[in-house]
Amino acid sequence: MAWLLVIVAGMLETGFAVCLKLSHGFTRLWPTVAFCVFALGSFGLLTLSLKKLDVGPAYAVWTGIGAAGTAIYGMIFLGDLVSTLKIVSISLVIIGVIGLQLSGSAR
Repeated sequence: MAWLLVIVAGMLETGFAVCLKLSHGFTRLWPTVAFCVFALGSFGLLTLSLKKLDVGPAYAVWTGIGAAGTAIYGMIFLGDLVSTLKIVSISLVIIGVIGLQLSGSAR
């Protein structure tokens, strides 16, 4: 259950990163509100998961999911540059996240 919280928290991290961009420096109301909701949800779930998980693997999985998700979202929906190197790098992050998740032990 703790790993599920980390995974959902990582997806919410993608949401708050995208909303941060869409807020244009917190000058647009609804993206700013969404940023706050996603950020509080993400940090809240990560905090709950850390009651059962080691901080290193949990934090790395959380940031990896957020980074990969944000990069993928940006390429698909925001017109970010798509390149072979970027796709390979994101794949390596995802492989690393899976490895860290498998190596992290719950207490």
